[in-house]
Amino acid sequence: MKIQVEQKLVDKNITPTAMRILVLELLLQQSSAISLSDIEKGLETADRITVYRTLKTFEQNGLIHIIEDGTGTPKYALCVEECDTHEHHDTHVHFYCNSCKETFCLPDHKIPNILLPSGFTSAEMNLVVKGVCEKCAE
Repeated sequence: MKIQVEQKLVDKNITPTAMRILVLELLLQQSSAISLSDIEKGLETADRITVYRTLKTFEQNGLIHIIEDGTGTPKYALCVEECDTHEHHDTHVHFYCNSCKETFCLPDHKIPNILLPSGFTSAEMNLVVKGVCEKCAE
């Protein structure tokens, strides 16, 4: 697994370091998006600034995307393979569960194209649906 994690970093032009490998391994284990503080808890010996810089590098290189789910705390999730340093292609809907407070990527549910008025230029899109997830609904 470690070799696959290192290759994933190399494929995104990210130099594999011990911390980057640890952060990516943790992200690969997640079923939902995760906050910086949750990442820190998962990596007990990690320095907050080093983890933040690692996440920033991952985001800049198209490995993860940031989700603003309305909670005031950014969440991080792995990108689709097509994302790179020039453009993110994670134009899918995100779902925030009001019960368990988890945020999920819904990659099969794309954000529709929005025709903006003349003179308007979009920089990013974010669509969050809030409700109760499948697990909490049981």
